[in-house]
Amino acid sequence: MVAVNYLLFESAVGFAMFEVVHQADSVGLQLPEVKEAMTSLDKFGKMVKLRSFNPWTSAAHGLEAINLISEGIMPDLLKNTLELNLPQTSGKKSKIILGVVDKRLAGEISATFPGVQCESADTSDVVAALLRGIRVHAGKLLKGLQDGDINRAQLGLGHAYSRAKVKFSVHKNDNHIIQGIATLDALDKSINQGAMRVREWYGWHFPELIRIVSENGLYAKLVMAIGNKKTLTEESLDDIANVLNQDQDKAQAIIQAARISMGQDISDGDLLMVKDLASNVSAMADYRRILAESLDKKMGDVAPNLQVILGTPVAARLISHAGSLTNLAKYPASTLQILGAEKALFRALKTKGATPKYGLLYQSSFIGRAGPKVKGRISRYLANKCSIASRIDNFSENPTRRFGEVMRDQIEQRLEWYAQGTKPMKNSDAMEKAIKAVLADDEHNMDIDTEMVDHVAPAKEKKEKKDKKDKKEKKEKKEKKEKKDKKRKSVGAEDVEMVDAAEEPSKKKKKRTSVAAE
Repeated sequence: MVAVNYLLFESAVGFAMFEVVHQADSVGLQLPEVKEAMTSLDKFGKMVKLRSFNPWTSAAHGLEAINLISEGIMPDLLKNTLELNLPQTSGKKSKIILGVVDKRLAGEISATFPGVQCESADTSDVVAALLRGIRVHAGKLLKGLQDGDINRAQLGLGHAYSRAKVKFSVHKNDNHIIQGIATLDALDKSINQGAMRVREWYGWHFPELIRIVSENGLYAKLVMAIGNKKTLTEESLDDIANVLNQDQDKAQAIIQAARISMGQDISDGDLLMVKDLASNVSAMADYRRILAESLDKKMGDVAPNLQVILGTPVAARLISHAGSLTNLAKYPASTLQILGAEKALFRALKTKGATPKYGLLYQSSFIGRAGPKVKGRISRYLANKCSIASRIDNFSENPTRRFGEVMRDQIEQRLEWYAQGTKPMKNSDAMEKAIKAVLADDEHNMDIDTEMVDHVAPAKEKKEKKDKKDKKEKKEKKEKKEKKDKKRKSVGAEDVEMVDAAEEPSKKKKKRTSVAAE
């Protein structure tokens, strides 16, 4: 076991350096005497000695230092503290053992100070016990503090640290989408269960109503409007039509069905209970509609391209399953393709069976429209486009729908190609079309990377350059051939051969000089 020489205590009030006076071992820590000494200030004060204490100059200074420590970076104040208080060492045998709390900070200190060997509280029981004792008696061991200073500093710094983490979270926009789609799924389940109860309960009284109106929310509103079917008259036509969005034919059909209904009578108490249940179902249906509109708007701001390709529900479920849009953008297309089918995948790997072709993407309309033989191929193609769309949405400063619209057209053309053999659009042409549309929409607000443009639409430029080069070479060859033919006409063939033989050494000489120059 390595003996610890010094301890670094990072508190809410500043950095403190302690020198270990009395060495302990991991076996001795289990003794009752040592445990009792840890809780007693008199006995613990003989084990450690305060060497240096550097408090924060301000609350903002402390928050900045704690943020750096949480990321494993050593602040300047801590570096200066270690330089001033750690003794100079020479050689590997005379290394100083420093105990710290954070494992990443220990690696940073060891890299900065070669003569210091850090032991973290995660790997050393002695360091953990000593630092725990310092934390218990910090109010007395640290000089210049009053009663309650450490508790107040911990509370304020904790609030500031949490507030900063939440405020600058990269997933803060995704959280609303994740919570929204989870609430939407829960509402769908609750509405279906409640509507089923209302139908079965009220169906004993008015069974013909379900044949006329089958939508859950509308059915619940009609139950509240109708009540007892015996009270329906021609005067109730306008009230029922208002519930049905002025559909007079359906309202008249409901009144006629109530006159000849074969349902049983219902008591006032039971009718009141059914109306209360129908009111809850109707309220949930209205809230579900409002939440769906809000989620659709939020997806249009956060991930418009993914929304255009898959629709709001499927795109939001993908983001929710991945944890955030950033995580989804990091996934390769093969992972995105089977996202949501993890159980089937691991079961197939375990039993050596066929792996699943799709997960949540199966809910997309493109998979349903594809033929049975090409469902796997279209799901792979759809996953590629969704992967590109998620990365564009995540890494664009001002996301736009144009890329998603073009990629959706590509998927439509790919479906036609599988069905009829129609040639689809190339990726380079599609991306060039999308970028032109973005630039046409708002050239000033949308900052398009020129490097991206060069990579997206280089095919035509390269082809044009190649065609120009080929034309130039053909023209040069043609001119040389015409000159040679003129020479042959002006002088004899033998003279032409002699001229060519005389020109060859000069050509070789020119070639050598050009190579040397290069």
